[in-house]
Amino acid sequence: MISGPAAHILVTVKAKWSFGAAAEPGLSQSGSERLKKLARSLDALAGKDETILQKTREIGSLRQHAALELHRTCRDFVRQLNTLLSKIELEFHPEEYIVENFRDDGINIFQINARGRILQITFEATPELVSTEDFRVPYILVGAIRCFNQQLLEKVLIEEQMLFYTIERRRKLWRFFDARTYRSGPFDAEYLTGLMEQLV
Repeated sequence: MISGPAAHILVTVKAKWSFGAAAEPGLSQSGSERLKKLARSLDALAGKDETILQKTREIGSLRQHAALELHRTCRDFVRQLNTLLSKIELEFHPEEYIVENFRDDGINIFQINARGRILQITFEATPELVSTEDFRVPYILVGAIRCFNQQLLEKVLIEEQMLFYTIERRRKLWRFFDARTYRSGPFDAEYLTGLMEQLV
């Protein structure tokens, strides 16, 4: 028993403090790996976008030159036939055509007129860069060839065949396709001769 003035007891407490680096807030190890993978995928988009852009430019240029080729085939056919004609003259519109005339977002029209006997060619770009929706061979331009005269118009009869600019492995060319007979072949002077023969 302790008596007398209140005893003062001094207690020494030893504390061990640690000042190591605090854990950084953020993702777990697995989450960090996912983030790195996402970053790599996003970086890869730049390359993919450039590839798509380059392909779009190539197809755009190819479409323009395909339109020039089609115009040249029709123009040369008309000029050659006109040299053999003595009483009439075929008309071809447009007479001149350059790459800037091609409408990538609309319908393009060429027309051969033999005194009211009309051979009309329309074509346009496919919605996709390359399509196989209506023809077995990949194509980038699609259209139609229509033949009509006054008599056929009165009977509401218009001969129509499909037209495609195909990009095959070894060659690129304009092709016609007859949906009734499934006949197909190159769009050339011989084909145009056959169409005009149907109108006279």
